[in-house]
Amino acid sequence: MRLTILGSGNARQVPVYNCDCAACGRARLDPAWRRGPCCALIECGSQRWLIDSGITDLTERFTPGSLSGILQTHYHADHAQGLLHLRWGLGMRIPVHGPSDPEGLADLYKHPGILDFSEPFGALEHRALGELGVTALPLNHSKPTLGYLFEGEGRRIAYLTDTLGVPDASVSVLHQQPLDLLVLDCSSPPQAAPQNHNDLTQALAVIAELQPKQALLTHIGHNLDTWLLDNPDALPAGVSMACDGQSLSFAAMVDAK
Repeated sequence: MRLTILGSGNARQVPVYNCDCAACGRARLDPAWRRGPCCALIECGSQRWLIDSGITDLTERFTPGSLSGILQTHYHADHAQGLLHLRWGLGMRIPVHGPSDPEGLADLYKHPGILDFSEPFGALEHRALGELGVTALPLNHSKPTLGYLFEGEGRRIAYLTDTLGVPDASVSVLHQQPLDLLVLDCSSPPQAAPQNHNDLTQALAVIAELQPKQALLTHIGHNLDTWLLDNPDALPAGVSMACDGQSLSFAAMVDAK
């Protein structure tokens, strides 16, 4: 199983337009520090699913037929705006599975084009998508939002963004077996009262509770990048910041006979 981080930024992305903070300046000088809209690609066997679609060049990145479909966490524009163009393709159908949200984004439901929104996930619903098992995990956000637990080849990966903490029902599912990787929303440095997204304090508390073998922070804002420049030792062992283009592969586990 392999997970590729296509974008690790929050809605503002990095660098932020007209911002001269240290993190934005660094990102302008070195593209490795740029952060695009938060999204990823999960691959397992023959399955290849895009997680969120905030990047706007989907028709250039993915040739026709190269995706099994799209798993939407929610329908805020920075996570779904790429669908507005992709839908106008021809001669195919692309399944888009996500939360049941009557508002969706703009007129996507009214004019879906080649996109098929007919099978939204229910809370805690599990589906077998070929070799890939997917469980939809409710999250705490300002719009109906799901995280996803991916299981395949003996591995378990959780992708949880956007959220402030994790609901007990979702935690219960995640505790059933150890996680090889947790990709978790962490948008800001420590805050007095974070809203809709984890700050670093809340994110580290979730990681301590779930005890993954490896944790990757995503949906990162420029203020967190700047804070970490001044606090380079703030992340504990096993926790790192996601980077655009980063790929993590997990070899299949085979039961000994």
